[in-house]
Amino acid sequence: MNRLNPISISVGDKPEQSGRRAWMRSITRGLAGIALIDMLADSVCGSGHDQNGSPGALLQPHFPPRVKRIIFLFMHGGPSHVDTFDYKPELIRLNGQPLPIPKPRIQFAQTGNLLQSPWAFKQYGQSGTWVSDLFPNVAQHVDDLTFLKSIHGSNEAHGGALLKIHTGSDTFVRPSMGAWISYGLGTENANLPSFITINPTLGHGGVRNFGSAFLPPIHQGTRIGGPAKEAKIENLVPKHSARLQRLQLDWMKDMDRHHFGAHHQSNPNKIDPLHNGETLNSAVTAREQSFELAYRMQSEALQQFKLEDETAETLSLYGIDGGTTDNFGRQCLLARRLSEAGVRFVQVSHAYWDQHDELKEKHTELAGQVDKPIAGLLTDLKRRGLLAETLVIWGGEFGRTPTAQGGNGRDHNPHAFTWWLAGAGAKPGISYGASDDFGFYAQDNKVHVHDLHATILHMLGIDHERLTFRYGGRDFRLTDVHGRVIREVMS
Repeated sequence: MNRLNPISISVGDKPEQSGRRAWMRSITRGLAGIALIDMLADSVCGSGHDQNGSPGALLQPHFPPRVKRIIFLFMHGGPSHVDTFDYKPELIRLNGQPLPIPKPRIQFAQTGNLLQSPWAFKQYGQSGTWVSDLFPNVAQHVDDLTFLKSIHGSNEAHGGALLKIHTGSDTFVRPSMGAWISYGLGTENANLPSFITINPTLGHGGVRNFGSAFLPPIHQGTRIGGPAKEAKIENLVPKHSARLQRLQLDWMKDMDRHHFGAHHQSNPNKIDPLHNGETLNSAVTAREQSFELAYRMQSEALQQFKLEDETAETLSLYGIDGGTTDNFGRQCLLARRLSEAGVRFVQVSHAYWDQHDELKEKHTELAGQVDKPIAGLLTDLKRRGLLAETLVIWGGEFGRTPTAQGGNGRDHNPHAFTWWLAGAGAKPGISYGASDDFGFYAQDNKVHVHDLHATILHMLGIDHERLTFRYGGRDFRLTDVHGRVIREVMS
């Protein structure tokens, strides 16, 4: 699997001033750095091309899609469902008493007695949905949200749980959900990547959470920024004119064709051992395409990062005011701009919701950073008509225990947690499934991670059992051999 680097363009020395190898290294550090997601030759595409010529995309969706694109708001660390969107009166009534049901056989750490939420819950909207005081702004949108309150996974550790959520597997290297969606549907804008991840974590699974594994490399996520960093593209402004860059790229292609064509003319399908079994021809073409995408991005990507083009009212809506909401607000606004420009899958990550202690202090701080920006994103998408074709997803890798850890914290809980959906394809104003009276286990209408993935793909017009890629002698898919589409949550 290729390791991803932050986006970067920097065309190196002129060819006449250095040797071919040195110049190739220079241009690779620049143009290739921005476009590792475009490293795919047509000959290794599994499904054809979409109307924009995106390699690997289905010629047509399997059925009419409800959703064109996705914005995934990922809360890294595991926000507590019983302190946010899964109201449990029994935690109040039995606060401080032992859990009256068995705890899981395997636990990440030992916990004590039941701990009631430090926050009050209120009902909002016509749906009467209970939301805690942690999210007063998101609460105003409950009639547009679809709550899934019975999600469950299989791993108590962050690394395995993140991989499960992002790739469907916590034990093997598999393509990420964004990569599968890119592979299935291609891009809506040939000048931008089809999958962008903003400020992702580089721990707990790292680049595998947005990688393409054995899928063609064009489909892995383009990383913008990193944990606790400003979301921006560095060094994208070209050092040379478009004409000179065009000449450089064409010269590179001619040199590649001459070198590899002459050397392997007798056997063009010879396997390249350094590139996972690709033919040399396909490997060369893949790199050429990476440079071409980087070249095209210079004409459009920079424009998407000019948040100052937005009105003062819009910036205020997202909480972009220099305060605690400023950073995440910028990420959410950037996600809207990229999505509106045609990026198929945009992920925005926020950390670090892992409160084994100081639950009240830290969850208050973290929710305060994201509540207004998320509500602003929903408002902005809705008023611009984008929510009718965009699915917004909110959630973490697991929930937290209703029992206390260290007196004022909660441990990891993959056995029950809550996500919500908003926008295209989702039935608004409902809650599906339920955890038990204490929020420890998914109980009614249980939704496994595979079911979640199957449902998201279905909303995009993809049959999760038919979106496959043959590798190592078998057909793989995001949902492995599992997955049930939860039709009850779809509009």
